[in-house]
Formats: sequence, C-alpha cells, structure tokens
Amino acid sequence: MKKIMIVDDDHGEVRLLESRLSKEGFAVSHAENGEDGLALLKKDRPDLIVLDVEMPKMNGYTFIIEMRKDPDCADLPVIVLTSHSENQAIFQRRGIASYLVKPVNFNLLIPKIHAALAPKES
Repeated sequence: MKKIMIVDDDHGEVRLLESRLSKEGFAVSHAENGEDGLALLKKDRPDLIVLDVEMPKMNGYTFIIEMRKDPDCADLPVIVLTSHSENQAIFQRRGIASYLVKPVNFNLLIPKIHAALAPKES
C-alpha cells in the first residue's frame, strides 16, 4: 500500500483528502505545518507528499527546500495544493511533481497522484 503524507493546516481540507485518498487505497498520514512534516518524514517516509503552501511555523516553500536537503527525501514526489495560482513557476523550479489550485478537484488530483507514483522508465 502506497503512503501519502498530507502537510496542510486546514482541517476541513485534510479530512476531505484523508477520506478520499483512503478510499483510493492509500495509507494517509498528516502534519499541520512544514516543521511537523519534516519531523514526520524522519519517522515514516511516505511515497508522496500533498503539500499546502500557506501554513504556520514553516510554510510549503521552506518545507520543500529543507526536505530536498535530505538525500533520502530528495527525490520524493510532491504535489502542491494552493490558492496561489500565480506561483506555479516557482514550484516547477523546485522539481514539484504537480501543482493544483484549491479547492481540490479530485478528478485532477487522483490521476496526478498515480502518475507521480508510477515507476519511472530509465
């Protein structure tokens, strides 16, 4: 079973994501901010991260920078969910698997998750 970590401080959004991703067959964990997300990464490495940008303590931008410093997490796929559509270019430079604007459209998110988790051809 593939593991997905949600890093988001919006409890309603997280409940919706957890419910839908669990129904899709994923094991789901959750952190409320980037700082807690980094700590959770050390305990239980997921296969993919669904990341919000605007959060307390440590935002999504800083989380990505810090996460990529760890060789064990450098290639971990991240899908950003945010209300900031104008920042797409920033995330593309950070090697983000995909970028979606909130509110979450599961008809777009689920295929992006499967694509990000698909084995890469060498």
